[in-house]
Amino acid sequence: MHKFDEMYAQLPYDSGQVRPHYTSYLDWLHRQDPQAMRGRREEAEMIFRRVGITFAVYGDKDEEGAGTERLIPFDLIPRVIPAHEWRDMQKGLVQRVTALNRFINDIYHGQEILKAGVIPTEQILHNAQFRPEMMGVDVPHNVYSHISGIDIVRAPNAQGEGEYYVLEDNLRVPSGVSYMLEDRKMMMRLFPELFSQHRVAPVAHYPDLLLETLRASCPATTDNPTVVVLTPGMYNSAYFEHAFLAQQMGVELVEGQDLFVKDNFAYMRTTRGPKRVDVIYRRVDDDFLDPKVFRASSTLGCAGLMDVYRAGHVSICNAVGTGIADDKSIYPYVPQMIEFYLGEKPILNNVPTFQCRKKEDLQYTLDHLSELVVKEVHGAGGYGMLVGPAATKAEIEDFRRVLIAKPDGYISQPTLSLSSCPTYVESGIAPRHIDLRPFVLSGKTVQMVPGGLTRVALKEGSLVVNSSQGGGTKDTWILEV
Repeated sequence: MHKFDEMYAQLPYDSGQVRPHYTSYLDWLHRQDPQAMRGRREEAEMIFRRVGITFAVYGDKDEEGAGTERLIPFDLIPRVIPAHEWRDMQKGLVQRVTALNRFINDIYHGQEILKAGVIPTEQILHNAQFRPEMMGVDVPHNVYSHISGIDIVRAPNAQGEGEYYVLEDNLRVPSGVSYMLEDRKMMMRLFPELFSQHRVAPVAHYPDLLLETLRASCPATTDNPTVVVLTPGMYNSAYFEHAFLAQQMGVELVEGQDLFVKDNFAYMRTTRGPKRVDVIYRRVDDDFLDPKVFRASSTLGCAGLMDVYRAGHVSICNAVGTGIADDKSIYPYVPQMIEFYLGEKPILNNVPTFQCRKKEDLQYTLDHLSELVVKEVHGAGGYGMLVGPAATKAEIEDFRRVLIAKPDGYISQPTLSLSSCPTYVESGIAPRHIDLRPFVLSGKTVQMVPGGLTRVALKEGSLVVNSSQGGGTKDTWILEV
C-alpha cells in the first residue's frame, strides 16, 4: 500500500527528502535539545490538566461507575498546510456546506431532490434523523447547519500524491474547535520564536466569527439578540468546550432547567429576573431538546421550545432536523447534491462508499470484510465499526453476522492509507496517521478560520484518530505565503 507523509516526500524519515513547506520548521527542530523538548511536552500536559482540557470517555469506568476524564494528548510537532492547498480545500468546503444546507432546506420544503429520483425517498422519510416536525418550518437565511465540522483525510492517489477526501460531514453538534484554539495557544506559549519565523494564519478570532454567525441567525423580531450556549451539563464529554466557547463569546452558558417558555417566547432565569433568549447555540441532540415533542423523559431540554421555534421567536443552532444530512447512508449522495443544487462538479471527493442496503454492495462487503472499514450509519466517535485489516478472524465473523442481520444499518469503504505526520511518541519521533476537521460557519455568508483540528492516532499503525479511542491532537498551521 502506498504511503504519504505530510513532512517527508520519501520514507523512512532519515531519507532526508523534506517537503518545501516544512523545510524551515525541520531546520529549527534539528537544532532543539531533545531533553528540552521533553520538558516542553511535560509543561503542556501540566497546563492542559490545570486548565481542565479533558474529554470524558464513557466506556472507561472508575470504581464508582462514572465515566473517566482523560487528558487529550497534545503533540508538539505541528501539521503544516501550504497556502495554495488550503485555498482549494476552503473552496471545496464552502461548496459542500452550501449544497448540504440547500439539501436540508429542500427536504423540509419542496423535496425536489426526491422528486427528481436522485436519492431514494424511503432513505429520507424512514431515516431516524428525519424530523417531520420541521416540514414547512422556515429558518433565517435557509441555514440549518450554522457550524459544520467536515472530516478531511489525505491518502495517496494512483500517482502516489496526497489527495484530500471528505470522510464525513458533522452537521448536528460538531465538537473539537476548543482544542484547535487551545493547541494554538499552547504552541505560541511554548515556541513563540516559531511564529516570528513562519507566517501562520491566525485562528484566535473563531469565537468572534461564531458569535457573528449566531447573531446573524436571530429571528426577525429582534435587533440586539441575546445568545446562549445550551449544554447538557458538566457530565457531557465536551463540557469543557461548551463552557470555553460561552466564555470566549461573552454569552451565558445555560442548562435546560435554566430556560422556560412563556407566551410563545423563550426566557432564561437570571438573578435579575427572566430574560428573553433569541438564539440558542445548542450542544444537545434533537431527541433531548423538548420533552413535549421528542423524548418525554428528557431533562436536558426545555418543554415547549419547539412551539417557540416553529413560531419563529427563537433560533436554534444548529437547526432541528439537520442530522438528515450527516447520516452516513446519505453521505454517498453529497456529490450529486452539489451538482443538483449548484450545477457544479465537486471540488473535494468523497471516499468511495458501498451501501450495504444495496444487494450487490452488501455482497461485495461480505466478500472483502478483511480489507474494508465498515461503519454504522448512525455511529460516531469511532464506535460500532470494523477496521478489516486490523481485526481478528473472530471479530470479522461476529461482524458478518451483524451485517447480514441489519444490512441497511451499515456502509463500507476501502481502508485508506491515511497520511502520516511526524509525532512525538515514547521512542522518539515517528510517523502517526492523522485527519483534519475544519469548522465552517454559515450565517449571512459562509466563513472559516484558516485551520482546523488535526487529530492523530497515537497507537502505531492505528487509523482511528477519535479522542474516545485514545487519539491526540496537533496544532494545524496554514501558511499565508
